[in-house]
Amino acid sequence: MDRPHLRVAVVGAGFVGRALVEMLSDPERQIALDDAATATLEIVGVGVRDVERSRPGVPRHLLTDKVLDLVSRDDVDIVVELMGGVDLAKSVAEIALGRGASLVTANKALMALCGTELARLANDHGADLMYEASVGGAIPIIRALRSSLAGERISRVIGIVNGTTNFVLSEMSERGLDYDTALSQAQALGYAEADPRADVEGFDAAAKVQILASLAIGTALEGQEISREGISSLRVVDVEFARRAGYVIKALGVIERVGEHGLSRRTHPALVPLDHPLASVHGAMNAVFVEGDKSGPLMWLGRGAGGEATATAVLGDLLHAARNRVAGRHDLPFTVDDRLYPVDEGDVSSVFYISLDVLDEPGVLAEVAGVFSRHDVSIQSMEQSGFAHEARLSFVTHLARTRDVTATLADLNDLTSVDRVGACIRVVDGGTA
Repeated sequence: MDRPHLRVAVVGAGFVGRALVEMLSDPERQIALDDAATATLEIVGVGVRDVERSRPGVPRHLLTDKVLDLVSRDDVDIVVELMGGVDLAKSVAEIALGRGASLVTANKALMALCGTELARLANDHGADLMYEASVGGAIPIIRALRSSLAGERISRVIGIVNGTTNFVLSEMSERGLDYDTALSQAQALGYAEADPRADVEGFDAAAKVQILASLAIGTALEGQEISREGISSLRVVDVEFARRAGYVIKALGVIERVGEHGLSRRTHPALVPLDHPLASVHGAMNAVFVEGDKSGPLMWLGRGAGGEATATAVLGDLLHAARNRVAGRHDLPFTVDDRLYPVDEGDVSSVFYISLDVLDEPGVLAEVAGVFSRHDVSIQSMEQSGFAHEARLSFVTHLARTRDVTATLADLNDLTSVDRVGACIRVVDGGTA
């Protein structure tokens, strides 16, 4: 059976790029790949910054450092961008899409900043823009949102979308490690970079929240500001309180409707009840929990990082783009709902866990409770533990506005009886996160 012949250019030969080339070159997979693509696929070049560097699994004759020349070739049908970063990656995307070649990317930063612009360019030139691997590694969440749940009104998405932070928090919860030791362990195992700030301060998760929100709710991808909190200030005492209270701390990306057209997008640590499906997501795994008006709760779980896991998502997009190309069609870009507006984070309500280190003296608890009351923050439960001349107070509030909690913390910090305002962490409870 004669099949169309499609030429593929790969840009980037790190862990993911090498894994993809090996998958496409595996002779035992050729029949299945050709059937899935409805075409034969040929890699005609692999763009890299340094052609002299050893890249196991990538034939040397395919390597080129003339990246823009490679993606400009008229005979290249599909470009796979796996280099990361934004500036050069955007040039690669614009050149490929501008001449009608389809683009597959795993670049979350590129999509979060320029996704709407690139989707429009792809559609104008009859090409595909696919980015499954930009969120959740091997988890097919983008395809699910674009197809299976396309007609559903999604009210909320909660995701564990960063494997580094989930590993660190798992080590703190399950092995009792402090934050610094758990992070060092993650770095030693290759789960965290030498400079881990993009992960532990929530930048990586924020980009993924933007991408998920565009498909789940209908927002544009234009680099909007996302409310962001990291995990570096968490202490072992917070983890221990969570366990005693029936929770586990997870770093979450949250997208939720507020009213009819309001929208909150944020990343932050949260106390998750032990009976919630996300509580059992351990180590470097990722998971996305979706709540639809008609479908109810749904969850996807899988490896969120790693060359081979991510490459499987890239390969799925590549095969989809190939099928579309053979059929002479392309996927329509995501729809932007212009009625949506961002809700000020101070107006978003949640249950909160708050910890304080205070002087162990008569009247301190009443003074602290008075500050909560003054700002209309109702206390649901309180735990006190003493040590030397100090005590630790741990509170769980009822549902409260974020701005009221922020004002409460500011006034508590001014009390002479409060040595330290510790953690302030949202609680997944009663339908809030």
